[in-house]
Amino acid sequence: MFDDYVEHTSSSVPGPGLAHGSLPPLQYEGFEPSPYDQDDARAEMYQDRTDVAPPAAPIFQLGEVQCPLSASLVSLVVSSDSLYMGLANNLIIQIELSRAEQFIRIQIPRKPAEFTIYKLFLDPSGRHLLVTSVQGENWYFYRGWKKPRQLKSFKMIIETVAWNKAALLSSSHSTSTRELLIGARNGTIYEAVLDAEEDFFKSQERYLQPVFTLPERHPVTGLKFDLFPPMEPKKALVLVTTATRIYQFVGIPDRRSEEGGRVFSALFGSYRDTAPKIVELPSNVEYSELHVYNSSADQAYSLPRTVAWMNSAGIYHGTLNFESNSDDLIDGAQLLPYPPQPSSPSMSPSRQNIGASTIPMSMSLTGFHFLLLYRDRVVGISNLNEQLAYEELLPLKPNEQVRGLTADPVRRTYWVYTDQSIWEIGVTNEHRDVWKIYLEKGKYDAALQYSNNALQRDKIMSAQAKAFFSEARYFQAASCYAQCSISFEEVTLQFLDAGERDALRSYLISRLERTRRTDLSQRMMLATWLVEFYLSKCNELDDLVASESIAQDVDNLLAERTILEDDLRHFFETYKVNLDPRTVYELIQGHGRTDMYLHFATVIGDFERVVEHWVMEEEWAKAIDVINRQSDLELYYRFAPVLMRHSPKEAVDAWLRQRALDPLRLVPALLRLQHVPRDPLSPNHAVRYLNHVIFEQGNTSPTIHNLMITFYASSPSAIMVTSTGHPEDDGPLLRFLSSAPSDPLTGKPYYDLDYALRLCKQGGRTQPCVHIYSKMGLWENSVDLALEKGDLELAKINADMPEDDDQLRKKLWLKIAKYVVQDKQDIKMAMRFLENTDLLKIEDILPFFPDFVVIDDFKEEICTALEGYSAHIDELKSEMDEATKNAEAIKQDIAALQKRFTTVDAAEKCSRCALPLMTRQFYVFPCHHTFHADCLIGLTKEFLPAHALRRILALQTELMKTSQAPLAGLDRGGPPTNRALSSLTHNPRQSSVPRALLSANFAAGVGTGARGVGRNLLSAGDRLRDLIIPDALAGLVTAPAGWIPGIGGGGAARRDAGEKDAEKAERTRRELEDLLAAHCPMCESVVAGLDKPFVQAGEVDSSWDL
Repeated sequence: MFDDYVEHTSSSVPGPGLAHGSLPPLQYEGFEPSPYDQDDARAEMYQDRTDVAPPAAPIFQLGEVQCPLSASLVSLVVSSDSLYMGLANNLIIQIELSRAEQFIRIQIPRKPAEFTIYKLFLDPSGRHLLVTSVQGENWYFYRGWKKPRQLKSFKMIIETVAWNKAALLSSSHSTSTRELLIGARNGTIYEAVLDAEEDFFKSQERYLQPVFTLPERHPVTGLKFDLFPPMEPKKALVLVTTATRIYQFVGIPDRRSEEGGRVFSALFGSYRDTAPKIVELPSNVEYSELHVYNSSADQAYSLPRTVAWMNSAGIYHGTLNFESNSDDLIDGAQLLPYPPQPSSPSMSPSRQNIGASTIPMSMSLTGFHFLLLYRDRVVGISNLNEQLAYEELLPLKPNEQVRGLTADPVRRTYWVYTDQSIWEIGVTNEHRDVWKIYLEKGKYDAALQYSNNALQRDKIMSAQAKAFFSEARYFQAASCYAQCSISFEEVTLQFLDAGERDALRSYLISRLERTRRTDLSQRMMLATWLVEFYLSKCNELDDLVASESIAQDVDNLLAERTILEDDLRHFFETYKVNLDPRTVYELIQGHGRTDMYLHFATVIGDFERVVEHWVMEEEWAKAIDVINRQSDLELYYRFAPVLMRHSPKEAVDAWLRQRALDPLRLVPALLRLQHVPRDPLSPNHAVRYLNHVIFEQGNTSPTIHNLMITFYASSPSAIMVTSTGHPEDDGPLLRFLSSAPSDPLTGKPYYDLDYALRLCKQGGRTQPCVHIYSKMGLWENSVDLALEKGDLELAKINADMPEDDDQLRKKLWLKIAKYVVQDKQDIKMAMRFLENTDLLKIEDILPFFPDFVVIDDFKEEICTALEGYSAHIDELKSEMDEATKNAEAIKQDIAALQKRFTTVDAAEKCSRCALPLMTRQFYVFPCHHTFHADCLIGLTKEFLPAHALRRILALQTELMKTSQAPLAGLDRGGPPTNRALSSLTHNPRQSSVPRALLSANFAAGVGTGARGVGRNLLSAGDRLRDLIIPDALAGLVTAPAGWIPGIGGGGAARRDAGEKDAEKAERTRRELEDLLAAHCPMCESVVAGLDKPFVQAGEVDSSWDL
């Protein structure tokens, strides 16, 4: 498998057409970072072209500081970004580096002949400055003062000062220096305390006392002390150096006073009789320097880790171990000789000889280098490999003398100064070569910590991997190989040759984790190969477990195999997208790992394969469990038949938990259960599922409902018939038929009634058949079937079901009675049968009796019936008498109404027009309202509905026709006497003009045709009211009862015709009068006019104005 996708690059000799050093035109991808062998020169070029690091910045950079000086520079100190310069004219210049443009000049009030500045000493906080002179006079300056102050008791030449860094940096507002140690030229160490606080009774010299004098009384060139542990000091370390010796004083300080003073007396007092730890190196010069380095120097409570002492023999350096219990706290002390210094071409020959043979003038410590200052250059030596790492010549002017090298112990800045110039040494890229030095030393973790780019990390990891492999630490080597650019095939072949397949597996896993997700082919090949490794290892462990020769290690092997199998399962879950299922299945099957086969199928979601396996193994419960744990419904449908046949209960339980299943697709599986032999005492699980679907899920599919009836009707219990001929148990089927849901629109059940009836008939189920007949509305069939089967009670129940149809109920009961009388031939039962219903009487069932039946059997029933009829006849007779009495009373009331009268005053006025009532025909209402006939008509038509108005118009037309026909005959040939009588008998107000106007208007409306009349009559009420003229209509309504124009002459025939017309006219007039005078218009208008405004449209009435 490895050879299938890894191409070796052994044949890398360039062809004739490829020049040496040129790159191939193809871009290689995957596991091969270079297409050439390691020994090929082009490989390095290819690597350089593919991963070229940017140019590295220099380790240190020397930059000149522009600062005009009024005199020669004697001394310079820097601390916490505060810089102080001491000039030969006794002028102190203070510069805050954060505001470098501001210079503060402090003049010491002494003449140069009397006071010559020797050195300046500045505390770590940059607040306290000591100035010492060659004459032994000392001055003190506190930041913020206008001028310095002389320390009168300090009468010594100070060579070095050790400040209490923790106290000074932790308290930024304190004016005290706290306890400090002073090393003098006379070899004496002093403890002192200075305080800048203004106090009239106290000077700044709070305390000064010599605590120790060196035996040889050589000048003290270096002095440092630290209290440890920093937060709760219990011990103190004091380092003292001379030109030839370094002393270590370790002891317990006196106390930790907040005001300071007398801390080191007891410590140095303990060495009066005992010599301290001393290291002596011969020296031919009178000066040396002591420096410590603290990577966290800006933190008050931090301790230095590195110490270095410069003398003529070299640099004595080591690590401070404050946890040591001995008197020597310098661990790993070494002496670094000075590198040979070439002569500078800018120096004179005499000075070149001197410069080449002298030791450095000054020194300072950085994180990884010793900075050495020579007379003409600055040199940096690595403190890791003691090699020269930096060298730069100083651009000195003629006769310019180098004075010294100083450092800011807090901000870690470095300064070189001469008598005329100042340079700052910038630490720009000190870590540039640190990784390479650590790599050469084999400190790979440290090298990685200081690597700056991918190329450096790759070199480190490659070297570390090879080192681990050579040490047979294969798993560590595999981890490192996976993180470097060594070719994939080279690494794999190394592990295969070494027989370390487990380490190779670890390498492949690490390489797979670091392969890009877009490299699909590489990831798939790696993942597949790893599966092969896992499976082979599992089989190997199985063989070892089965071996008897190592029976004592079986437990360990079993534990290892368990861990390996868990790793393989986790691998499947993590990299399932990078595995080809078909290939992995073949690999697993080839190794016979069924458990992994099933786990992989489960991981990738191939549940169908898992279920198939358990079905083939006839593990039905496991197959159902797998189906339950996945969400694909198709698996439910596919395996439903086989699972329903072999494990119906569990299968139905699974279906009930998955509500999203379509029951119609499970019908084939349910039907397979119909013909499977089953214990009659065990429940039918298909029926259980269908019951849940129908009643719990509300399924309305006719197929499901019909299937339910199929299971009930074809149940094995239907074959078992009792001695009475009835099936043993129709209860479940009847309960379903009775409780099955129905369609709310049609009211019919969802199952097919015809299909259910056919099944029940085939199964001989009488009661279900009767129930289905009743559902179909075939009541006669249901009763006939019940009687046919001899079930009288069932027939009675069905006979009472058509409650709304008494005739049908009586007919059904007659069928039952006929069956009882003729088929049963039980007269007494027939008589008792009549008590069950009130629809049948004895006479209804008498025709069914045989001709020669003895009447004694039902004599009492006949007598009872006759007595009932007699009582009913008496009841009807009393009701008829009561009705006759009521009719007579009504006639009397009608006659009384015709004689009813009321008294009207002669001065009574019309309620509408307010004119005298007696001037013309009038009406009087029970409410005592009185109206003229024409006023009544005019008022009534305003509130009558449209249909009443149309009826009035129709009656008006009939009266007009009746009155006009006789008048026409009289005008043509009637006797003059009759014409005069006609004129006299008419009401004077009923002139011909109004009548003609009414007739003309009405005739015009009629003459326009059916369409015009219909449209006018069926229009709104206002159009109908316009057609009614009160004056004309009043004459017709109030005409004498027996008066019709033209009656009284013309013979008998004409007289008979006139009588008929008069009767018809009288009926019309009365109907018209009933419409007009049915209600008092004055009272009725109050109700009818509720929705009308008080002021009509067009009416002017200002009484309602606000």
